Amino acid sequence: MRTLVLISAGRHPVSGRPAPVAVEMQAIRLALELGAAPHGLHVGNDADQVRDALGHGLSRLLLLQAGDAAAGDPLPALRDHLTRSPPELVLTGRRGSGGLDSGMLPYRLAHALGWPIVHDVAKLSRQGAGLVAEQALPRGARRIRTTRLPCVVTVHPAAPPPLPFRLSALRGEVVCLSADPMPPTPPLPQLPYRMRPKVVDRVAGGGRVLREIPANDAADAIIAELQRLGLLATNAE
Repeated sequence: MRTLVLISAGRHPVSGRPAPVAVEMQAIRLALELGAAPHGLHVGNDADQVRDALGHGLSRLLLLQAGDAAAGDPLPALRDHLTRSPPELVLTGRRGSGGLDSGMLPYRLAHALGWPIVHDVAKLSRQGAGLVAEQALPRGARRIRTTRLPCVVTVHPAAPPPLPFRLSALRGEVVCLSADPMPPTPPLPQLPYRMRPKVVDRVAGGGRVLREIPANDAADAIIAELQRLGLLATNAE
């Protein structure tokens, strides 16, 4: 099964120095436990920031050089690459640790590719042509989901810990790829303006439009109309 693990340029929370994102290293282990030989995929121009991921079990690291995408939005470059060379499974962490990571990239990527996404996965197994995923829920609960392939999976910190780091694996292959910039996404169409509905007081017979009246007067008009329709009992005198 062709499997890719998205690798981000993580930062240590204390020193700020480049450091692997733990949950992404856990994703590598889940891929290996499926029997896959996962490749890492990073959008950027500096392999030194992500090379340590090779030491946790990656067989190859793909460096997708896409101009300014590394400093901006990596989605167009990822979408283009995965469309041209689609894997069966994409694994990623819940979010990176670079300081400005929102955790939305896996969901945006799945939407752009038209693939299903399973979030917060702690364990994976094969079932025929699909996957069985065990999701980690709050308070230690678990939920089993099945999904078709290809799909995107985000890994939860409750997954098995990363494999021990092997210094010799840092000599693994780093492949630099170039990506043509994707055309900008067209803006969403503007919906036509719709006027706010009018509040009409029909108690007086012919009716009159009530606009920008005090809240108490509006409430009295509504109550009176409900009483007229028989939906609200009148107060006994």
